Amino acid sequence: MKVKARSGLRVPKEHASRQYITDAEAVDVPDTAYYHRRVADGDLVVEAAPAVESSVDVAPSPAVDSSAKKAAKGA
Repeated sequence: MKVKARSGLRVPKEHASRQYITDAEAVDVPDTAYYHRRVADGDLVVEAAPAVESSVDVAPSPAVDSSAKKAAKGA
């Protein structure tokens, strides 16, 4: 998860209390209770991941003819 500190704050990293997360750039951190708590408290802000454009070609679904009648059972 990528997070930034709220503007004007320095938030200590979980296992390196003398290293800080600042509001200058987003930092990739593990998905732990510590960081979730800091996000819930408002000290950290989760950065939205950039939208990745999919390059998968999807074939259009076949057209359905609504005027076609179903054959009767047993016919």
